Amino acid sequence: MEFDQKVKADIGKPCLTLVPSDIIYAVAAIREYGVKKYGEQAVNWDQVEVVRYRNAAYRHWLKYLDNPAGVDEESGLPHLWHLACNIAFLCRLEKGKLEGGGKYA
Repeated sequence: MEFDQKVKADIGKPCLTLVPSDIIYAVAAIREYGVKKYGEQAVNWDQVEVVRYRNAAYRHWLKYLDNPAGVDEESGLPHLWHLACNIAFLCRLEKGKLEGGGKYA
């Protein structure tokens, strides 16, 4: 069976090239730091309570507002990058709750 390559079945799929690569690199840098800090436990990020990521995101957001160029004292990485990583975790965890019929905590 041959497929017509003139037609691409991508209707309804997100256009991921619209996402700035900077955010992907930022989240990756924070994840690498987490792996160094927590070791193998870093892969269990999805076992952490949602409220902890909300609190961390809020802390980094406030630090970023105080100083947009500020870096986290412990990691030496920008607060904005930490915020992006926490938001990424929250997006995934909240999506999982909604797909599983759960409610927001």
